[in-house]
Amino acid sequence: MAERKVLVLFGSQTGTAEDTAERIGREAKRRHFQCRVEALDSYDVANLINEPLVVFVCATTGQGDPPDNMKAFWRFLFRKNLPPSSLCQLDYAVLGLGDSSYPKFNFVAKKLHKRLLQLGGSPLLPVALGDDQHDLGPDAVIDPWLLALWDKILALYPLPPGLEIISPDICLPPKYTLHYLAEDSPCPAGALQAPAAPRAVPCQQRPLAARMVANRRLTAEAHFQDVRLIEFDIAGSAITFSAGDVVMIQPQNCPEDVQQFCQLLRLQPDRLFVLKPTEPGTALPALLPQPCTIRHLVTHYLDISCVPRRSFFHLLSFFSTNHLEREKLQEFSSAQGQEELYSYCNRPRRTTLEALWDFPHTTCAIPPDYLLDLIPRIRPRAFSIASSLLAHPDRIQILMAVVQYKTRLSKPRRGLCSTWLASLNPEQGEVRVPLWVKKGGMKFPADPDSPVIMIGPGTGVAPFRAAIQERVAQGKRGNYLFFGCRQRAKDFYCQEDWEELVAKGFLTLFTAFSRDQEEKVYVQHRIRENCRLVWELLSCSSAHLYLAGNAKQMPGAVAEALQWVLQVEGGLSASQAEEHLAALERSQRFQSETWS
Repeated sequence: MAERKVLVLFGSQTGTAEDTAERIGREAKRRHFQCRVEALDSYDVANLINEPLVVFVCATTGQGDPPDNMKAFWRFLFRKNLPPSSLCQLDYAVLGLGDSSYPKFNFVAKKLHKRLLQLGGSPLLPVALGDDQHDLGPDAVIDPWLLALWDKILALYPLPPGLEIISPDICLPPKYTLHYLAEDSPCPAGALQAPAAPRAVPCQQRPLAARMVANRRLTAEAHFQDVRLIEFDIAGSAITFSAGDVVMIQPQNCPEDVQQFCQLLRLQPDRLFVLKPTEPGTALPALLPQPCTIRHLVTHYLDISCVPRRSFFHLLSFFSTNHLEREKLQEFSSAQGQEELYSYCNRPRRTTLEALWDFPHTTCAIPPDYLLDLIPRIRPRAFSIASSLLAHPDRIQILMAVVQYKTRLSKPRRGLCSTWLASLNPEQGEVRVPLWVKKGGMKFPADPDSPVIMIGPGTGVAPFRAAIQERVAQGKRGNYLFFGCRQRAKDFYCQEDWEELVAKGFLTLFTAFSRDQEEKVYVQHRIRENCRLVWELLSCSSAHLYLAGNAKQMPGAVAEALQWVLQVEGGLSASQAEEHLAALERSQRFQSETWS
């Protein structure tokens, strides 16, 4: 009988694809399959030719790009020299997670499905296209697709004689077990610091504990939005970067939340433990020291401030000793309860910690062994680097808006990373922040004669500050910046920098202060007003065009303004203007980086 083995590979940016992959892994175990769940870039892709059955779960990010943890796999899979029969032994299924409000909806999943087919793979089902915009979220597609998938898989690999599918009412064992050390065990010196590898370039597994040297508020105290310019010292770290690159920062939970969590779950913060995998071959979580304290685990690893997912409530329901709480948890984890769960969790952005408060009888019964199954790890946050090494050697600067907003919950919602960073004051003692740098999506022209038009409202100006500093240090002129904010007096970030460069002839600046007059004025209006200049730069000087900022209405409005310029000044029809802009994108002369 064929070996009953399934591999689940995921490419995940925000954690949804990883959560879904883990769900498929649990469902495989209930059907008595040997199952591994791995990030695509952790998997040795050369082994794919030996795999009989693989389920791929992948998200699509921003402009139709693969997530960071599948980029190496993606490059390998699209190599031109792979023979068309490479994967002829492979049965596969692709589940995509996307957002239909973006133009390249589920682009990665569609392209992956097609490529696996080209390489000889046999699809078990058509590609599934989960959509965040659906009333029930991606589960509206995932739930029925998974039922059909298991039907197909069990037809190929029937259950062994005498075995039944493990009932969903039975709780599967945890991924790890927590073994407490004796209470009087000394904490090994340096145990809670990941070992530093000398002169290795910092990365996610080995971040640099960078010293914060400045944390300055740029917006007026009276302004509703707190925006910071934060500077880190990276001297001696082997970190290099250029304009357009991104710094990843690993945040941590605040001490008050950690204390509350430990009280709710009746955990002793200073108890030491070691983790042991339940199944041989399961890797221990990276960045968790062994041994470790409960306080370190909760502060640096467990994302107790994230909005909990359906899988959280499902696992929690197994531990509930209270009838009413168990009923509610089961409803939240059922297909029928997803609207109710959305209203409870997603709409008001309720955190995991707050949800645990609402289920007190269940929370105090959570076995510590299940903590890492129940709560995802804290994900690093990406920031566009806002400075150049040519202007600020041994330094990284970021432009950061502190995330705070109201929902129907009485307590304001706060961004984990931005709130933590804003709270750090390097003037009151040494402050260190774990970080590393990765390549960004934007590439600026090497040709010194190519002008650049940069459109960066709000904190979208960050990568352009780096690019302008870099280009000025190289003596490049032809820098055109369209910057927008609300009011000149309140949130005109880096005003002195820009004005000094304008005075020296290195920068041409167009500003749009939307609230400084009756009629709101945005960057797209300034583009239209300067249509002749924009057209001449694009048509006669081969200018490169860049856009960064909030992904809501701004990118569409800017694209419309650019198409209008091409029609009015270039004499193109509406469809020609649209195609011309698309051609600039394809040739990398129009690049954008937007975020929601």
